[in-house]
Amino acid sequence: MQVSEKYYDEIFDFKGQWDLPSKCGLKIMDKSDKKVVIVTELYQDNPGTSVTYAGQSLATQICEAKGLDFSKIIYIECNPDTKSKLSFYDEEFFEVDFNDSSHTNYRLLSKKEVDDFFLYIF
Repeated sequence: MQVSEKYYDEIFDFKGQWDLPSKCGLKIMDKSDKKVVIVTELYQDNPGTSVTYAGQSLATQICEAKGLDFSKIIYIECNPDTKSKLSFYDEEFFEVDFNDSSHTNYRLLSKKEVDDFFLYIF
């Protein structure tokens, strides 16, 4: 199951859990005074840790590699449409908030939010 390149501009190599070599799709956009960082799960094309399990470590690695201020990003995880009959491969976008030190907060974006915000990039 291949992930369409429409979801990302580049493949980003990162260190996953236990420094396992991992890959995700990456797209960075401007929005007001922030950068929107969209990481896309690549499923079988990722030899290591998923974007969800990499979490804040992945966000930090992207900021360091791209010269971004971590406090000025909006971090989005994309589970892309893979045309699978299995529902857990349905397209979903989550805004991820790392500001709470005790746990990470995920908010599923509604179809309207995705359409309003992301329509012009996909």
